[in-house]
Amino acid sequence: MNNTQRLDKYLANLGVCARRNVDNLLKERVLTVNGQRVEEGGLRIDEEKDEILLDGKEIKKPKPVYYLLNKPKGIISTTSDERGRKNVMSFIKTDTRLYPVGRLDKDTTGLIILTNDGELTHKLTHPKHHIDKTYELTIKGRADNNKLEKLRNGIDLEDGRTYPAVIHVIQEGDITVLNMTIHEGRNRQIRRMCKAVKIDLKELRRIKIGEIQIGTLKEGQYREITKAELDRLRSNYL
Repeated sequence: MNNTQRLDKYLANLGVCARRNVDNLLKERVLTVNGQRVEEGGLRIDEEKDEILLDGKEIKKPKPVYYLLNKPKGIISTTSDERGRKNVMSFIKTDTRLYPVGRLDKDTTGLIILTNDGELTHKLTHPKHHIDKTYELTIKGRADNNKLEKLRNGIDLEDGRTYPAVIHVIQEGDITVLNMTIHEGRNRQIRRMCKAVKIDLKELRRIKIGEIQIGTLKEGQYREITKAELDRLRSNYL
């Protein structure tokens, strides 16, 4: 059995840096595999057999940590920003290098997972696993059943037809609240779906990923994800 993997994937999974930044890391710092300096991230390595050193020191696998953040509006879902905008890492007090699992657009609030577990991140974001994500939609006016049925059946967007959405009406009136569950992760998907059927979306909040719920966590607050939550997520989806 081939137990090798690409070096850039290995470093990203350890939380050394994002996979796309590995080549820059190799230019700035000295990484050796079995005593030979490496200058490109495509090299295949065997972490069980190869000696991998960064600046002459063994790269130690950090303890995996998992956080749930209730992202406020106006915050970007990256760990850094060249324009100096506030990002999701601004709220979490840790020295551990973390990465968001997927993204929420700047104006969407709610649940976002941050972790240094590269393997789990890959699984949660890979389309084949069909992880359910539930959103709370606040829309203007009463819900139009014909429009909701279109969303439930799947609609055509510029990047292809969506899978059927599960929609429940929670509160109806001049302002209506819906819960919508999808398992895709396309860019701004909910907003584009609503625009396609002419639903006037006022607020959008993610409240659940798989078995992990935002609960009573207030905007800007975070907590560690429990082992029981992770176990349920893995057993049901991964």
